[in-house]
Amino acid sequence: MAAAARVVAAAVVVVVFAVEVAAALNTDGLALLALKFAVSEDPNGALSTWRDADNDPCGWSGVTCVDGGGGRVAGVELANFSLAGYLPSELSLLSELVTLSLPYNQLAGQIPVAITALQKLAALDLAHNLLSGQIPAGIGRLVSLSRLDLSSNQLNGSLPPAIAGLPRLSGVLNLSYNHFTGGIPPEFGGIPVAVSLDLRGNDLAGEIPQVGSLVNQGPTAFDDNPRLCGFPLKVECAGEKEDPRIPEANGGMNPGAAAAVGRPPKRRSSPTVPILAAIVVVAIVAGVILQWQCRRRCATTTRDEEKESAKDKSGAVTLASSEERRSGGEEGEVFVAVDDGFGMELEELLRASAFVVGKSRGGIVYRVVPGHGPAVAVRRLSEPDDGDGGSDSGWRRRRAFETEAAAIGRARHPNVARLRAYYYAPDEKLLIYDYLSNGSLHSALHGGPTASPTPLPWSMRLSIVQGAARGLAYLHECSPRRYVHGCIKSSKILLDDELRAHVSGFGLARLVAGAHKTAQSKKLGSAACALRSGALSALAYVAPELRTPGGAAAAATQKGDVFAFGVVLLEAVTGREPTEGEGGLELEAWVRRAFKEERPLSEVVDPTLLGEVHAKKQVLAVFHVALGCTEPDAELRPRMRAVAESLDRING
Repeated sequence: MAAAARVVAAAVVVVVFAVEVAAALNTDGLALLALKFAVSEDPNGALSTWRDADNDPCGWSGVTCVDGGGGRVAGVELANFSLAGYLPSELSLLSELVTLSLPYNQLAGQIPVAITALQKLAALDLAHNLLSGQIPAGIGRLVSLSRLDLSSNQLNGSLPPAIAGLPRLSGVLNLSYNHFTGGIPPEFGGIPVAVSLDLRGNDLAGEIPQVGSLVNQGPTAFDDNPRLCGFPLKVECAGEKEDPRIPEANGGMNPGAAAAVGRPPKRRSSPTVPILAAIVVVAIVAGVILQWQCRRRCATTTRDEEKESAKDKSGAVTLASSEERRSGGEEGEVFVAVDDGFGMELEELLRASAFVVGKSRGGIVYRVVPGHGPAVAVRRLSEPDDGDGGSDSGWRRRRAFETEAAAIGRARHPNVARLRAYYYAPDEKLLIYDYLSNGSLHSALHGGPTASPTPLPWSMRLSIVQGAARGLAYLHECSPRRYVHGCIKSSKILLDDELRAHVSGFGLARLVAGAHKTAQSKKLGSAACALRSGALSALAYVAPELRTPGGAAAAATQKGDVFAFGVVLLEAVTGREPTEGEGGLELEAWVRRAFKEERPLSEVVDPTLLGEVHAKKQVLAVFHVALGCTEPDAELRPRMRAVAESLDRING
C-alpha cells in the first residue's frame, strides 16, 4: 500500500508540474522529473541539475539527447550514485530512449511493465540494485535491445523464454545473482553465441538443455546453481533409476516420522555397530592425513632437487624464477604466467564468462571474456583414462606438463600463437593464449562461423601462407630440440584482426602424451594426430611414410610437417578441402595428376581467383612449392626454412 501511495503521489506531482511548467519543460523532461520525485535519497546530489525551469533536459547531469532531435532524450546514465527509490512507469514516455543505465544504486520495487514500450531501447543496465519481483512478461517487445544486465538484484520467478527471442541481442545477457528458479528454457539455445550469457548465483534446477548456443557456453555461465546439472558443468544428472529424494519435513513435523511413513519398522541396531563405525572412520582419517603428509614431503623434496638441477642446465625450466607468479591452494595445483605482461589472476580467469569456440578429442577451446582487459582463448585439455598411478606418478605427470608448457611458452614469434599462462591441477589442465577473433584459414577458405561472406582475395591468401611458413620454420629452427608441430592443417592457422597468420597447436601432442604413463604413448606422429581428431580430412595431411602399418605410432617429424603444410598450400590455391580431389582422389594426388596431364590452370585453381589475372604467375609458383613439399619421398622435401624463403620471394 505504501508503494502504491508513493506512485499515486508522484503521478499527482507530475500532473501539477505539467500544468505549471508546460510552457517550459518538454514531455521527456517531465518523464525524467517523475524519476527524480521517485528517488527518495540522493546523497551525492546527482539530480541537483534536474530543474523544471529548463526548456529541455539535455543539460541535466547523466542525460544525453538525440542530435537535432528537439530535446528528445536518448540516454540516461546514473551509475554508482546510491540513489534510493523506485522506477516510475512514466519512463515509458521516453520514446527515443536508447540507453537506460542505473547500476550500483539502491533502487527497489519492481521493474515497471510500461518500460517494455520503449521500442528504441538498446541497452538496459539495472545491475546491483534492490529490484524485486519478476522480469516483465513483455520483455520480448523490446525489439532493439542488444544488452540486458539485471544482475545482483532480488528478482525472482522463472526465466522468461521471450528473452531468447529478442532479435538484436548481441552484447550481454546478465541475470546472475538473483533468485530465479526453475529450469533453463530450451529457447535460450536460440541466443546468439556471441552474447555473453551469465546465469550464475541463482536457484536454477534441472539439466542444462543441450540445444543451440547453450552447448557452446562455458561452465562459468551456470556456476553457483547447486541444482543444475549436465554439460558443461561437471555435475552428472541423476538417472531415472535412482531413488527420488525425500522432501524436507515441515517445521512442526517430526522428520524421523515423515521418513518412516510407508516403511516396515527397522530393527534396533546393536550398540556395537556405531562403535565399529567410529573406529573405521578414525582409521580412514588417519590414513588420509599420513598420505597427505607423505605427498607434501615428497613434493617439497623433489621441488628442491629440481631447483638445484635448474642451476646446472642452461635452458631448463627454472621453477624458482616463476614461483612469484604462481598461485593455487591445493597440493599439486599451479598457475604460471609464462608472459610477464599477463596480469590476469586465476580467480578472475575461472569466474569470467566463457564460450566454446572449438572442440576436439584433445579438449575444448573457450573464448573467455574477463571483466577487464581483452578476451583470451583457454584450451582445456582432455584427461586420459589411465588411473591415478599413485602420488609419485602424479608428481611426474605434473613435472612433465610443466616442462612441455614451458617449452611452448619459450616459442616467441609474430606468426606463432603465444602462450600467456597455464594452469595445472590433477583433474584440470588449461593453456591460456591470446584470443584471435578472425577464426582460422580453414574457415576463411571453406566457410564457418567466423568466415567472411566474401571470398578471401589472392593477396591475402598469399600473405597468410607466407606468415604461416615463417612461423613453422621458426619452430623447426628455434631450439636444439628441433621442435616438431606434428598436427599442421589449415584449422591450426589462426587469423588475428589484421588477418595475420598465427600457427597454433604447437606442443599439444607432447603435452597430452605427457599425461599418459608409458613412454610409447609419447610417440605421437601426424597419423596419431589425425586419428585423434576423428575427421577423415585430417588423414589427407599425413605424409605417406606415416600411413604405413605402424606409422601412426611413429614419432612426428619435421618432414611430416612440411608435407602437411604443402597440403595447406594446395587448399589456399584451389579453395578445396584436402579430401576434395576429383575421381575419389585426395587433393594432393589430384593436383599432381592434373599437372602431369597438363590440364588448364582454370580447372585446378579456385574459381573465385580467376578474375585476378595478375596473380597467375604467383599461383603457379605456390603450386610448385606445394608439390615440392608433398613429394612422396621424404628426403626430397625441402626444409621449412627453404619453403618460407621460396614463398617470400613471391611478390605479394
